[in-house]
Amino acid sequence: MCMSSPGHNREVIARRRERGLLLLAVPALLLLGAIFAWPVLRLLSMSVEGGTLAHFEKAALDGLYVSVLLDSMKIALMVMGICLVLAYPVALWLSRAGRVGLALGMFALLLPFWTSVLVRTYAWLVLLGRNGVINRTLRDWGWIEAPLPLLHNTAGVLIGMVHVLLPYMVLPIYASLLRIDPDLPRAAEGLGAPAWRSFLRITLPLSLPGVSAGCALVFVLSLGFFITPALLGGGHVVMVSMLIEQQVREFLDWPFAAALSTLLLLATLAIYALIGRLTRGARLATQ
Repeated sequence: MCMSSPGHNREVIARRRERGLLLLAVPALLLLGAIFAWPVLRLLSMSVEGGTLAHFEKAALDGLYVSVLLDSMKIALMVMGICLVLAYPVALWLSRAGRVGLALGMFALLLPFWTSVLVRTYAWLVLLGRNGVINRTLRDWGWIEAPLPLLHNTAGVLIGMVHVLLPYMVLPIYASLLRIDPDLPRAAEGLGAPAWRSFLRITLPLSLPGVSAGCALVFVLSLGFFITPALLGGGHVVMVSMLIEQQVREFLDWPFAAALSTLLLLATLAIYALIGRLTRGARLATQ
């Protein structure tokens, strides 16, 4: 009589568990397919309506649309970089803070989520205007004589977008830092390594997965942002999402809007892959 080995039994149990978890995920996958995959496929089909690539040629060859796409990517990269510089120290502090400091930090970080993006953007209109709170305060203190141009330009758009998207960078980095064994930096310092070397050789490389996730998330959200650039840019800063909305609302040109959306999706996927590759390369270089 043939007896099964314990290792074989564990593999069988693991396979059954995986199949069970997959069955539990089927409703969610069907829901995602209905509300996400199908609209994307419908959009792709509209972009080649009539069996022609004329809309893609117009979007890829016309200097106006190419310029808007490049400007959108530049703004998204700038927002991603600013968020990374601001978010990493905050995430590092949160990962090492006590219970009270962590509670207060998380409250301050998550508080903006309780307010609509539209409301927060209008608040920045009040703060950044020529007679807004910031310019008025600086004039009252005698630091400036003329109002600073903080609105209806790239600076205002960057300020508003960074404010909205900063938590999306902090949280993945914070989660990645929490997974680092605290004994590793302590062991390095106990062996004589200074704190900065311990950070560069241990903490930073091990936190790069969170950095990669945060950068990808912020970049993807920035590239498709609409409300904040439309209001704080005042028509002087045009992003590709605004161009797509204009094609649909004013010109009713759905196929061309679909082509622009497809190009935006492809650009997003390409940059996402590049961020992941650069992060993996940086991690290997620091090891």
